[in-house]
Amino acid sequence: MKKYFTLFMKRRNYALFLVLFLLAACTTGKEDTSFNFTTTCNPVDLSYRFALREQAPYWREAADPSIINFKGEYYLFLSKSGGYFHSTDLVHWDLIASDDLPIEKYAPTIIEMDGEIYFTASVNTNVVYKTADPKSGKWELVTDKFPYVLNDPMLFYDADIDRLFMYSGSGAATPITVMELDKKTFMPKAKPTELFYADADKYGWEVAGDYNTHYSHTAWLEGVWVSKYNGKYYLQYAVPGTEFKSYNNGVYISDDPMGPFSLAKHNPFSYKPEGFANGLGHGSTFQDIYGNYWNTGTATISQRHMFERRISLYPVFFDKDDEMYAYSAFGDYPMMMPGKKISSLDELFPGWMLLSYNKNVSTSSTLNGYPAENAVNEDIRTWWSAETGNKGEFLSIDLGEAATVCALQVNFADQDATQTGRDASVYYQYRIEGSKDGKQWNMLVDKSANTADASNDYTQLNQPADARYIRITNLYYPSGKFSISGLRVFGKMDKPLPAAAELTSLVRNEDNRRSVHLTWNRIEGATGYNIRFGTAKDKLYHNYMVYDNNQLDINILNVGQSYYFAMDSFNEAGITKGTDVKEVK
Repeated sequence: MKKYFTLFMKRRNYALFLVLFLLAACTTGKEDTSFNFTTTCNPVDLSYRFALREQAPYWREAADPSIINFKGEYYLFLSKSGGYFHSTDLVHWDLIASDDLPIEKYAPTIIEMDGEIYFTASVNTNVVYKTADPKSGKWELVTDKFPYVLNDPMLFYDADIDRLFMYSGSGAATPITVMELDKKTFMPKAKPTELFYADADKYGWEVAGDYNTHYSHTAWLEGVWVSKYNGKYYLQYAVPGTEFKSYNNGVYISDDPMGPFSLAKHNPFSYKPEGFANGLGHGSTFQDIYGNYWNTGTATISQRHMFERRISLYPVFFDKDDEMYAYSAFGDYPMMMPGKKISSLDELFPGWMLLSYNKNVSTSSTLNGYPAENAVNEDIRTWWSAETGNKGEFLSIDLGEAATVCALQVNFADQDATQTGRDASVYYQYRIEGSKDGKQWNMLVDKSANTADASNDYTQLNQPADARYIRITNLYYPSGKFSISGLRVFGKMDKPLPAAAELTSLVRNEDNRRSVHLTWNRIEGATGYNIRFGTAKDKLYHNYMVYDNNQLDINILNVGQSYYFAMDSFNEAGITKGTDVKEVK
């Protein structure tokens, strides 16, 4: 503990993160270091269902999440999941099956109105259902005669004015629309009103492609969701496409639920283009039981199929000017779940860093074309595979030096799986061990008796463990070959923090003002960098994580705005926050 305090005094610019680290009690001392908080890690740990498709390739999918806080508990509705999920803490989720709902439709939407939940969904759906008891799985029909075929509908009830609205829109060159509904019949009071179209010529975040560079493609606009805050209506919409790492939510604001809506200064509202869990589009924004706002969105894998996707969860804040933003910095690292109303992301970060990135790996076997390094390269779109799914196949990581391990996440890749839908035989059994010397091993995670399906299995240890080596061994694999897209190890290393990084060049493209080119000095001992940027010096709400580079093109700018940039460096010991903010006109 003394060494951490000394480091803290020497490096004031990252003091906040080290204070959080100390509070988290992830230490190497002999005192009781049991954790008194619960963490979660993106992608959200759910039983993602295999697609109902009896032909190769086979993939898991879930997308377009809608979460509602109903009577102090949470209900999560997803596309193509064979049911919906329930939770009391936003960490542990159980599936609720229902024969009453058109659960195989895309983009479900839900609202609470007068003590009941109402449900509808997208694509050839003209029905609305309701229930006062979602735990039961029992729903009753409200109407099956809705006169419009809607894509990506969103029901919004404003209790302050006792009015009900339906928003919708999904497609290329199609608008977002709104209409008011009768509360009792759910019939429209008038024809849909067009609110806005995509304008990718001005707004870089609407341009297609992983890096927003497919300029010849027409923007795909979808996934509307409306929230109300301080008398204003915040309409989020998803672009440029669910298969892209750049999948994000823009936001418009209005004083009236029927519009007109004006583009917010901070855009996109939610954005996570790099790291392990990429993409943060088409989702919902809700409040937890403490009043904290959250955004849940769709993260892309999109390798076996465009619709191979996962779910993410990020905190949302409103600043002093009522600007709304989802904060995604280190957003696929562990995050503490709050037990009170919070005011910033700093209250959620336990200070645990990624220890496994690009470390040396050994395996029991390796399938040709799926090398071991894919398990530690922080790319969910690539994976390591053993040659079989047999018991005893293993993967071992040498972290390089002794570390304090606090949590682990195993992301299974289902190589050569032949599974469809849900089945009681689909689960993973394994054990994870830690060692200081590679000879004597101690159990860290024992899933030898597991019967729950968790393809993105996250485990917070009961207390930190000292280890240099981490080994996962297969005990039972449900289908295909034992394969992992990410064995992610989180905690701390006792080493110097990296020096502060400096942006050395920022050049905005004269011919394409949506794009800026950044360069910076490489920092010895840094694992990576996080670029923070926004439209004001004190509003650096966007984040872009980079591991192995010292230059980057960011292509999501609004041609009519100036931007400000700063950057942090980080390694296994923590984060050195940059203080130099530079402007790009």
